[in-house]
Amino acid sequence: MADRITANLPSRNFAATEAFYTRLGFRTTFRDDGWMILQRGGLVLEFFPHPDVDKWSSWFSACVRVDDVASLLAEWQQVGLPTDHKAIPRLTGIFKPGKAPRMFALVDEDGSLLRVIDNRDAGEAA
Repeated sequence: MADRITANLPSRNFAATEAFYTRLGFRTTFRDDGWMILQRGGLVLEFFPHPDVDKWSSWFSACVRVDDVASLLAEWQQVGLPTDHKAIPRLTGIFKPGKAPRMFALVDEDGSLLRVIDNRDAGEAA
């Protein structure tokens, strides 16, 4: 296996986190009482138990880089997540902040932010 790095995010409840990400096409590759790994193709998210994380003030986040940001967004929009900028969970549309690449954002049920970034638009930002 090649060297890699993965995001480590909090989960208030592994069963709820697993159900949320399963709707987004992830599958569980490992789970015990202290750790859970979810995978969707080359995307890997790892979770640790944190029953006291406050979803409204959580600062946990990860960058997810994909080759087709528009297709992934379209697929995840089918799940029906709220788009209200104050909702948790929520899903945004595509945006381009300044010189940064195009991206969209997903906030999961625990308040963790995934910035889903377009590899093809990454340029110097990668």
